[in-house]
Amino acid sequence: MTAPREASARRAARLLRWYPAAWRARYGDEFAELLIAEFAEQPRSWRRAADIARGGLLARLTRAGLASHRPQSPEQVRAGLATAACALAAFGALGLAMWAQLATGWAWAPPAAAGTTIAMVAMSAAVLLLAVLGLLAGVPLAWSAACGLACRPGRRALRGPALLAVAGAGVLAVGGHHFASAWPGSGAHPWAPHGLVPAGVAAFSWAATLSVSAYWAHPAALAAFPGAEIAWMALSPAALAAAVAGVAGLVRRLDLSPGILCYEAWLASSAAAAMTVFLSGACCWVLAASPGSGLFHAGAIDTGSLAVMTLALVMAQRAAGLARKSAPGSRPGSAG
Repeated sequence: MTAPREASARRAARLLRWYPAAWRARYGDEFAELLIAEFAEQPRSWRRAADIARGGLLARLTRAGLASHRPQSPEQVRAGLATAACALAAFGALGLAMWAQLATGWAWAPPAAAGTTIAMVAMSAAVLLLAVLGLLAGVPLAWSAACGLACRPGRRALRGPALLAVAGAGVLAVGGHHFASAWPGSGAHPWAPHGLVPAGVAAFSWAATLSVSAYWAHPAALAAFPGAEIAWMALSPAALAAAVAGVAGLVRRLDLSPGILCYEAWLASSAAAAMTVFLSGACCWVLAASPGSGLFHAGAIDTGSLAVMTLALVMAQRAAGLARKSAPGSRPGSAG
């Protein structure tokens, strides 16, 4: 290979990085040859670079289930469901931290602002609905994964994501249960409406979301925490990421029937609607909270969490909508 061709090949390889790895593995060599030939005729072109970047980003969005060129494609449905699950996990981690903060405050004193009460009721209803939807979605996926692992041909492809999902969920369950005993609401008595949030659920939610804390910006104050608690604050996000990555990997690799794909896509859209209710309640709380209101006070981390949750909601709605539209048997244009 001559020096000019080597330089052109390196340029082509750099431009191809805009595209996802799966696309490069399938089309990369052919596209690189076309680029090298174009470099010989026109060495520099900002339009060409812009077109490649646009095409690469579109390919990545399609890979993530946020764009589609192939209607009624099972692969598109699986990609949308995986992305919706990731968006829901990010939304849930930040949302549960807010919800646990309000539940802790509620255990000690009634909220002074009516908006906070409304927000707590709306957020609690949304959490319950999301939990039910998660259970309804998880049962057929778990069954399909178990059947796939029982068959020798699909065992190797599913083993890694399954182990990752189980390990991550197991660490969260064990760690959350262990640190729930230190819940700040222990020993208090819930105010009316009595029993809105069971103490055990509030304690576990608080323990599982300890990492969502402003103390990371205050190392001196964080250093006063027990070492085990700091370690858990660092470990729990990694465990959540592992669990979500495992679930997303299973969704992408499982050979799900058209009926299950439609069912899961419908549940994803329902989850996005529940997320909208939760976010509305959270915004109501942030707007109603007054300075100096103790655990009911909304801080800067809560405001930042709202921004991230809004982005996650938009992604979940987009991915779920395209998943429903791409589901086999759906009518074209039936979902946005």
